Amino acid sequence: MKQDHVELNDAKIIRLIIDDRYRILRHAGIVLGVLAMIFFSNEVLDYRGGYRYLRLFSVSGCLIIMCYINMNILVSRLFFRGRYILYLVLLVLVVVACRIILSWLLDTFSTPEQLAIRMAEHKLGLYEGTLILIAVVMVTTTMKLFQRWARDNERMAALRNITLTMELNELRNQINPHFLFNMLNGIKALVRSDPDRATIVIMKLSEFLRYQLYENNEEKTLLSSEIKFLSNFLSLEKLRRDNLSVDISSETTPRILNMVALPPNLFTTFLENAVKHSVDISGAASYIRVKIEVIGDKLHFSCLNSRDPDYRPSDNRSSGLGLANIKRRLELLYGGSYYLETSSTSKEYNVKLMIPL
Repeated sequence: MKQDHVELNDAKIIRLIIDDRYRILRHAGIVLGVLAMIFFSNEVLDYRGGYRYLRLFSVSGCLIIMCYINMNILVSRLFFRGRYILYLVLLVLVVVACRIILSWLLDTFSTPEQLAIRMAEHKLGLYEGTLILIAVVMVTTTMKLFQRWARDNERMAALRNITLTMELNELRNQINPHFLFNMLNGIKALVRSDPDRATIVIMKLSEFLRYQLYENNEEKTLLSSEIKFLSNFLSLEKLRRDNLSVDISSETTPRILNMVALPPNLFTTFLENAVKHSVDISGAASYIRVKIEVIGDKLHFSCLNSRDPDYRPSDNRSSGLGLANIKRRLELLYGGSYYLETSSTSKEYNVKLMIPL
């Protein structure tokens, strides 16, 4: 909690420095900061009366002018364009010119006594004073560099998010037609063998597609809704195949299932492959066993299906498309924080997936 509070404060400070909404506040901070620095320096504290305030506003004004010339002209037009030598030369010239103008101004309005005090307590020569002023002015260079770095980072992050969103949408659009292609192929075969059952499957498919189009098009969906979606999917397959046994189980409480949200269609491809590869050309019974559990801050998914080693899917060209897409989608969503394992024997195929919540 403390770390979150610190990060929130850091974010507010960064917004204050780079956001255009706070430009006036930033300028006010620079002016007040320079005034406070000069007010508590020997340049002002050693004098009294009106001359003290003359020195305060003269020295502060000169330093503020140097800072704004540096930020708005030298840094923007030279430093950010890689002309570093010319930038340093002109910065030194600006500082020296402002020092000369300031000395003339103070000498003009000084009484003999004030001039004597100034000469007696003047400890810094032109060289040392110029170096100190350059160092002070270059604080604003650091501010401009930080602003540019932060804004560039924001633009890059926004670009990455846009690219990620576009790629995820593209992958999702590839997965959905892939599922529809498999389902329509199954219905086509069923129409020839059992038209009545094909009619029921078409009605179920229409409900299924309604969910896909209207309820499953958000960035996140509830785990309970996703489990229902998978159950409906397997119900469609059972209508098409008499010898298929399916089971979806979870020992996680319904309350948690209704609280956990995750990207939609993460598991559909695994079930598609399970349905496709569980076909037994001998006509023997086949099965699909799905288990979904929430353990701590991780979601564990497993899908076990029977397989016939002699069965070869007819759509070999597209058989690997769905699995390749879901792997890419998992990489985009979770980076290296997910775990996916597939294993097979001559009789079974097993998928285990773990994702963070």
